[in-house]
Amino acid sequence: MKRQDFRFSHRMRVRWVEVDMQEIVFNGHYLMYFDTAVTDYWRQVAMPYAATMHQLGGDMYVKKASVEYHASAEMDDFLDVCLRCDRIGNSSMGFVGAIYRGDELLITGELVYVYADPVAKKSLPVPAALRGMLEAFEKGEDMVDLRLGAWSELQDLASPLRTEVFVQEQKVPADMEWDDEDATALHAVLSNRMGMVLATGRLLQAGPGVARIGRMAVKKQMRGSDLGRRVLKGLMDAARARGDTQVVLHAQCSAQGFYTRLGFQAQGEVFEEAGIAHIEMAMAL
Repeated sequence: MKRQDFRFSHRMRVRWVEVDMQEIVFNGHYLMYFDTAVTDYWRQVAMPYAATMHQLGGDMYVKKASVEYHASAEMDDFLDVCLRCDRIGNSSMGFVGAIYRGDELLITGELVYVYADPVAKKSLPVPAALRGMLEAFEKGEDMVDLRLGAWSELQDLASPLRTEVFVQEQKVPADMEWDDEDATALHAVLSNRMGMVLATGRLLQAGPGVARIGRMAVKKQMRGSDLGRRVLKGLMDAARARGDTQVVLHAQCSAQGFYTRLGFQAQGEVFEEAGIAHIEMAMAL
């Protein structure tokens, strides 16, 4: 089994709580590593797991889990946990996995899930939408669609996510979240293959040649993926296309590192907006 056989890889580091006195990983922990990687796999498929299963009306249950040991991971090793959806049957799906330390294969594994009614606990056919998402991901297809448009076109898609993130999660007063600038802004909405909105943002004109990006929101379960970056890039490309030479934004301080990694630089002092610490950041286009 070769690393290039997998499109998906989850990076982790072995901690002291996972090793014995010889500083090698307890055998049972490898199943935990695979289970953690499955969670990240769904994120890469652009699929918020709980919301997706609720929409589909079913859930997935482990039927079989097996591990084959080739060598041991040790304290402080960096491991790559690779997974591939290898088979989708009528009501079950099989994943094969491998754990590598560098290019050295340590562990191989197999996980078999059954799709079933969460109440009756009886198996159901794997929904076509779920089957299609998994097959498309394994083929290397893009799992999301980015739309740009006016508020009149995208309000019904963008406003529920902004309410979820800003009003419900971050406790921003609703009368501060909605303003007249929505009507004049260019909005971006990023959705998965089931039409679920996962990220959004808007683009305004701050001044001659200066774009202002704001209302950047990513669904909680999808943070840590590249969806926020893709929305930001789409808005920056639109600003560049209309002739802007600079983009500014008010970043929540907790997200400053995200924007810094993309080339933005902080300017000025930290300030409070809607009860949340912000810093202005800018970048030349």
